[in-house]
Amino acid sequence: MRHSYQCPLRWSDMDAFGHVNNVVYLRYLEEARIDFLARAARQTDPEAFTGGTVVARHEIDYLRQLVHQTDPVTVELWVEKLTAASATFAYEIRDPASEGGPYVRARTVVVPYNLREGHLRRLSPVERSFLEGYFDDSHSG
Repeated sequence: MRHSYQCPLRWSDMDAFGHVNNVVYLRYLEEARIDFLARAARQTDPEAFTGGTVVARHEIDYLRQLVHQTDPVTVELWVEKLTAASATFAYEIRDPASEGGPYVRARTVVVPYNLREGHLRRLSPVERSFLEGYFDDSHSG
């Protein structure tokens, strides 16, 4: 199963060359990840991920140019790797109206964090169970 997030494009996302700037894609990934962890996960358990998470790594492959459009793009997110104290999220950013392939493929390693005490923590059983529902390592590479 994949989490799907409809991400609007903003006029300010474009750079001087008329396409979406490379750093803006990180914001799109962040919006999808927050929707996944703060909305979808908390529908399963209101306490899930409330202690916080931190990003340990990003990896992005830019595959096609994206220019501003009025329709949102779709950010699909799934869990590619899961350990006791981290999750690797994989993403594709696509245009549902376009027959072309994804604009971006990316990965983010996220670690659960205890914000109050200031240290890394392990995934709770509920968090792990939620993430396992989105596990798919068939595209890892």
